[in-house]
Amino acid sequence: MPGKGREGPYSTNLPPLNDEELEMCRKAFNMFDKDASGTIDTKDLRTALSALGQNPSEEEMFVMISQVDEDGSRCIEFSEFVRVIQFNKALSARDADEQETLDAFVALGGNADRTGKISMDKLKSICEEFELTLSVDRLVKDADRDFNGFLTYDEFRVLLS
Repeated sequence: MPGKGREGPYSTNLPPLNDEELEMCRKAFNMFDKDASGTIDTKDLRTALSALGQNPSEEEMFVMISQVDEDGSRCIEFSEFVRVIQFNKALSARDADEQETLDAFVALGGNADRTGKISMDKLKSICEEFELTLSVDRLVKDADRDFNGFLTYDEFRVLLS
């Protein structure tokens, strides 16, 4: 259905852009809309995104174009371009959250490559040291899937979510 977008990550609730971000999008879009047709070629999309400080992978570009190019024209209209920017903004926020989780995992004794385990005892002592008022035992019971007294990265990530 026109205007609804295809099902996928670009049709979900995306973070809104403020007026300044929309103006930056408009300037970047217009810079690449050389013939003033109201569209940019998908080849120029990557360059326009780079101008806005966003550098999606090839896979992300493919998914992005397939999700926002509603009419299959291989040309991106401004409204489609804004959805791409919103999605990249959401990805950046998710990546920042993931990095914070990884940093905490490493600080507690895990490895930066997401291997290793952190001790439940160490986690409890940190919570006590910082006088955190959460029930670590209950959280850990839910997160420690194999009940071995240690948390893998995936278990730790679930604990924090």
